[in-house]
Amino acid sequence: MFDRPDSGERAVLVHLILHSGQEDLLELKELARSAGAEPVHTVTGSRKNPDPKYFVGSGKVDEIKQAIADHVADIVLFNHPLTPSQERNLESALGVRVVDRNGLILDIFAQRAQTFEGKLQVELAQLKHLSTRLVRGWTHLERQKGGIGLRGPGETQLETDRRLIGDRIKQIQSRLEKVEKQRHQSRGKRRKAEIPTVSLVGYTNAGKSTLFNRLTGANIYAADQLFATLDPTLRNCRLPNNSAIVLADTVGFIRHLPHELVAAFKSTLQEASEADLLLHVIDAHAEDRDETITQVNQVLKEIGADKIRQLEIYNKIDLLDGGRPRIDRDETGRPVRVWLSATTGEGADLSLQALAEIFSVHKIRMRCHLRPEQGDIRAKIYAYADVFAEKIGDDGHFEMVIEIDPKHSGVLEKIPSEVISP
Repeated sequence: MFDRPDSGERAVLVHLILHSGQEDLLELKELARSAGAEPVHTVTGSRKNPDPKYFVGSGKVDEIKQAIADHVADIVLFNHPLTPSQERNLESALGVRVVDRNGLILDIFAQRAQTFEGKLQVELAQLKHLSTRLVRGWTHLERQKGGIGLRGPGETQLETDRRLIGDRIKQIQSRLEKVEKQRHQSRGKRRKAEIPTVSLVGYTNAGKSTLFNRLTGANIYAADQLFATLDPTLRNCRLPNNSAIVLADTVGFIRHLPHELVAAFKSTLQEASEADLLLHVIDAHAEDRDETITQVNQVLKEIGADKIRQLEIYNKIDLLDGGRPRIDRDETGRPVRVWLSATTGEGADLSLQALAEIFSVHKIRMRCHLRPEQGDIRAKIYAYADVFAEKIGDDGHFEMVIEIDPKHSGVLEKIPSEVISP
């Protein structure tokens, strides 16, 4: 086992182009920097199939070893998932730690987790990843316990470690189940109060957290790096028609998000899978934006959120030549896409306008009149309707202009009211 240095690590990156598919090299560099590493050299190549022993060929191993010596590197980062034996063979041949793509993402998640739930989820994913790699250079763990009273068949140290990891995994899963019950209760209360939930989803670094801060006035951490925000955050948001929604900022997606992360973050991602609407935030300036849209939709399908209606948010128009804020609509006039800049705020009001339109589709606008003593009905109107205007006459009577779902129109049955528009 190689010790992890306290300071930043000099990293050699390895990226192969495989005929069966490939990851993005630029994304690997961003992942490395997000983890606190300093990329000092990149080794590239192509193969039809990965080598069973090293993933790369023996000649490429020599090239990597030379790059480590030339650039005084501490670590080698592969842009591909490696088997435990490939990691072990590479570390033995190169003399430095080797981390594959999944391990790198897990390391970033471990740095970002802040809440109790987030830390538990990261630990669960790490333990599941580690359980397949217990033999990495730890040959001493294969010996059985010895000493007086301990000799005999017994269990090996390796088996003991696997059992302890298994016990810890069960303990974490039990705690996460309790957290999920609390989340389920919170979602139930929102549904009972009929407050729509809107989840921001999208490729990592698309600007979700910046947009979340812009729309809600929150101050959650946002930075130009991958997985800047890990823990989910929920905030109330008031729309132009005075109705309320709950906005949820979730973890960003990435190409081939490790399955152990998808499984571990099931309760967090459930905010997206049980939302009334998804705000799919897209980096409009990215060259591969169409590919990232596909990747996000694939993850949404994995978590059962692919059937939920989306409003696409094309962010970062300030980086586009001629980019201007606007709402794109379908043939029925419904908003389907908003172009804006979360950083400058240009077009942010259009996203709120689009949300107001989406959530007022089934409401009717009415004018109603209340006597001074009908304060209880007025309170119900504020609870079940969106109030656009209210004025008090000289005689103390109230006149209100509201939008209300027809199923709640019963609160108006005891007062004079008329429909302004359906």
